[in-house]
This record gives sequence, C-alpha cells and structure tokens, in this order.
Amino acid sequence: MQPFDAQPKGDELLLAALLDGMEAGFLALDRDGVVTHWNAEATRLLGWTAEEAVGRHGFAGWAARPADAAEAEARLLGAMDAPGPQVHEFALLTKDGHRVLIRGQAAAVPCSDGRPSGVYWAFSQAHAQIDLERSLALSESLFAEAPWGVMVIDADLRPAAANAQAARLLQARPEALLGRPLGDLLAQGVEELESALQHVLAEGAPSVTGELWVTPRGDDTGTRHCWRGGFVRLGSPLGEEPAPLGVGWLFTDVTRQKAAETESARIRFRYQQLHRADRAAAECENALEAAALHLDFALAGFADHALLDQLDGAGRLVRIAATPEGGPGPCQPVSGQGIPVGYPAAHPVPQAVERQGTVRTSFGTQQADDPGARARIDAWAAARRWPAGTVHGVSTVLRSRGRTVGALTFLRGAGRGLFDRADAAYAEDVAARVAAALDLAGPGDR
Repeated sequence: MQPFDAQPKGDELLLAALLDGMEAGFLALDRDGVVTHWNAEATRLLGWTAEEAVGRHGFAGWAARPADAAEAEARLLGAMDAPGPQVHEFALLTKDGHRVLIRGQAAAVPCSDGRPSGVYWAFSQAHAQIDLERSLALSESLFAEAPWGVMVIDADLRPAAANAQAARLLQARPEALLGRPLGDLLAQGVEELESALQHVLAEGAPSVTGELWVTPRGDDTGTRHCWRGGFVRLGSPLGEEPAPLGVGWLFTDVTRQKAAETESARIRFRYQQLHRADRAAAECENALEAAALHLDFALAGFADHALLDQLDGAGRLVRIAATPEGGPGPCQPVSGQGIPVGYPAAHPVPQAVERQGTVRTSFGTQQADDPGARARIDAWAAARRWPAGTVHGVSTVLRSRGRTVGALTFLRGAGRGLFDRADAAYAEDVAARVAAALDLAGPGDR
C-alpha cells in the first residue's frame, strides 16, 4: 500500500496504518496514471492485494475491462483539473472476474508548489455508497425545513441538535437549545418527557406514537400545547455491543386537532344526554319530575349544581327545584315552594329574565387553595344565594309558547373552567326542554 519505488518509514508507516483502517476503499494515481496506494478495504472489495495493484499503470488488463479502463482513468485523472472533489461511478473487475459497480469521490493531491501531483479515490460498492448518501441526505433534510420538529437528545438528556421547526415549537433559537437541561426549555411537561427519554435509552423506542402536554419556557402566555411524536434510540455501530448515543425525537404540534377532537366528543356526549333525557322524561308522571330529570342528565360533565326558578302569578321568581348544597346529588323539589327567592336587580337570574337570554358570570381566576381567596369566593357566592365554593355561573331564561315561565341556573366550583359560549348554548337547549315540561303540564301535574 506504499509507493512502489520506496520503502515505508516514519510518517509513511502512520499513513499506511490510517489508510488500511479506513472503512472505504482507497487508491491513488500519480500524474501518469500509475497506482501508488491501495488499502486493505480496496483488497476486500476487489480481491487485488496491494502488492498486485501498486505500480500498475491504470486499470487495463487487471481491474477493468479494456472498454471501461480508458474512461475510468481519464475521469479519475480529470479530477486534477477540477475545482473540487468529483463523484464517479465505474464498473471494475474483481480478481475472480466479477464485474462490480463502484462509486466514490476523487480529488487532486497537491504538491508543495500547489500543482497537482496525482489523484486519490475513496470508494465503495455503489449500492452501499448510495445507501450512505441517502441516509445523509435524509438527515440533512430533517434538520433543514422538515414539517416536524426533530431533536437529538444525548444520553445526559440535553439537546445535541435541533432543526428549525423544533426551535419554532420551543419558541427559541436553535443554537439556544443545545446543551441545556430540558427544564430550561419547558415550564410544564418536562418530567413526562424525561421519563419517556430514559425509557427509550434503557428499553428502546415504543412501537406507537405518543402525546405530551407541554408549555415552552418561551411562551409568555403559559398556554399548554399537545405535541404528538415518537422516539428512536441512537446507537453507535462501531462497537460489538452498540452503546446508546442518545435519542432522536420527532414531534409536531397537534393542539388544535386535539381541541377539535375534544370539542367534538363533548358535543356528542351532551346531545346524547339530551336524547336520553327526552326518552326518560316521557315516562315521568308530572312536569316537575320531568324537568328535574332533564337537569340530572345535563349536569353530567357540565356543572356541579342546578337551580330551577319559576315565575308565579305575581311575576316573582320562586325556587321549585335544586341540587343539594353540600355535595353532588340529584335535582329535587325544594321545601317551602311559593316563597320568592328575592334576587337583587343586578343578579344574573333577573338579568337573564329581563333580557330574555343568557347571562354568564365568574368570580375570577384566583387560586382556590389560597385561604383568603376561598373566603372571598364563599362571600361572593353567598351574596348571589348560591352554594359555597361556587366560582362560575350561567343563567338562562325559560320560555315556552312565547311566554317566560322561569329561569334556569348552572353553577361550577373552582375545579372547573368558566362557562364559554358553547356551554351557554347547551344550557339554552336544556332550558328549552325544561320550559316545555313546566309550561305544557296542567297545574295539578306540578
């Protein structure tokens, strides 16, 4: 594997060892096309030893067919005049006579004065080289403008590489992500992510994609995002037992999709409840029982309490049914019917009756576990004649046959979110059924 007219010594011995250790075939030609170097991988690929190859002029008569040899030599030696490395494919002959397609990179070897003294060619079988190039191209494309976020996380659970989409999702510059603990990048969800990464490092990647709910540190709004993706364990191929080099994480933001799925599931459930309530109420013996049954079905997954008020002959709101104040329970008729509730004018219930619509109200976003906030919440609820712990309310008018027959109120505690427009629309659908049950029945059926 040394020049044919010199004995190796010193740096030449080191160069020979390096070339023999290459995983690619290597040969060099001088300006006249004489083979000066030939490494062990070239011998493995083609069968010709260094002693048989070094000193030969070109490839004709041994490593290539006559029709192929001249073209191969000309294209290789042409690399001396090229501005940079050139990639070539040639059909060469193995020592046992088989024709093999070889692909490799050729480049000029400069002298001390800068002029080319020859050319070298690092090569492998074409299919193996193409597989390698395809893998490299895939890696580069993933770390360019791939639609998914791609991140390589090392065995210490620190990002080692990240593409532009990953940086956008984490709301930071790509270089600002590298080498930092995941806790510096995520305000919420870091424990779940680290647990998943440790599992992949220890056991390998799961066969299905998963979802993580996270909040990036760069998101000043504190919004939670749902990221769907998968993991792959990265192992080194250089050892007998590959050691994990880290984890590749591919992920994308599916928050809007999850929100749409959740909303669709919620709507399906609510209107299934309305349908079940209609069928069950048809079997009730009196109107108040049917109205209370509608409220029981409506409360599931929607609210903690329901209050049903009816207008009496004098136009006053009278409480006729309610859920228990102390905890969850069915809606039942209240004792002392006929006594007006006595709502103040600014209360949501009389406002809903006056506007003939729906009124939403909320205490706010204070933490319920703060003792001071709990006291203020209870005082706020008591002023509205609502159960202690109530934080959110929605009141809607009951109308049937063009007449107002009462009002319906749903209440939520601190463990639930405030009522939104979709919640108000659902409350109105329930109110329409309750109003019909109360209005269409005779006085003796109530």
